[in-house]
Amino acid sequence: MKQHLLSAADLSRDEAVAVLDTAEQIEASLAGREVKKLPTLRGRTVVNLFFEDSTRTRISFELAAKRLSADVINFSAKGSSVSKGESLKDTALTLQAMGADAVVIRHGASGAPYQLASWVDGSVVNAGDGTHEHPTQALLDAFTMRKRTGRQMGDDLSGLKVTLVGDVLHSRVARSNVLLLHTLGADVTLVAPPTLLPVGVEAWPCNHSYDLDASLPGADVVMMLRVQRERMNASYFPTEREYSRRYGLDATRAARLGDDTIVMHPGPMNRGMEIAAEVADGTRSTIVEQVANGVSTRMAVLYLLLGGAQ
Repeated sequence: MKQHLLSAADLSRDEAVAVLDTAEQIEASLAGREVKKLPTLRGRTVVNLFFEDSTRTRISFELAAKRLSADVINFSAKGSSVSKGESLKDTALTLQAMGADAVVIRHGASGAPYQLASWVDGSVVNAGDGTHEHPTQALLDAFTMRKRTGRQMGDDLSGLKVTLVGDVLHSRVARSNVLLLHTLGADVTLVAPPTLLPVGVEAWPCNHSYDLDASLPGADVVMMLRVQRERMNASYFPTEREYSRRYGLDATRAARLGDDTIVMHPGPMNRGMEIAAEVADGTRSTIVEQVANGVSTRMAVLYLLLGGAQ
């Protein structure tokens, strides 16, 4: 693996499979342990640098680093020097002086992790930048898909039909998933209202459609994306009820899915809008598994970035 993980496009097919295989091995090695810890990164320092609110991702990275015995520093922009006007570069130079081996960054500006990577010697992991990318989310999603569809160690996702539904325009998860799933051989279809598909989506390595009902038959995986109202400064659809009627996964639509089709959501969910509560909590849902798999996958990423560089 390279020094940084800034984009899902950074990973070749073999590198992506290596992350999934490593995550599986880590999960297996921890399963029989009373103390869920490995000594792999003892003496290394991982900084979680979060400029945007996050619960799930921040805790997942913190737990991943601690389970590898790394020292973890949580840095929140609120209440820090950043709120007093310190720039990202100043913060980066401070982390550099402290000897951070890896910096996990979430930032509201697309491209911030690339900038950070040019200023620090340690590894940089993109934990979400603006509406750009979120590569470890794509990796944990791919890991979940591989496990749920019965594929083995060493396998990619060749031939898997994945449908991503919803607010693609504002979704860094969608971008990273399209890139990674294409690398792993899956067939991806994006489904959204025309207003929630980005300009230039025709150039992405996937298909796209405006019709959810026509896109569901034959799908092995249906991933619902959160409607990111906090990023919307205009009206992208008439009403929430209308959006839910046309693009929400309700019990009726879920009943038409194949017996083995799984339903995913990167979270947090708008229950009742993009996904009905009974579908989110149903047997085909992997939403809780995705959270658990996130820790194993992020452990694998940190291990591969830092474990060999003693």
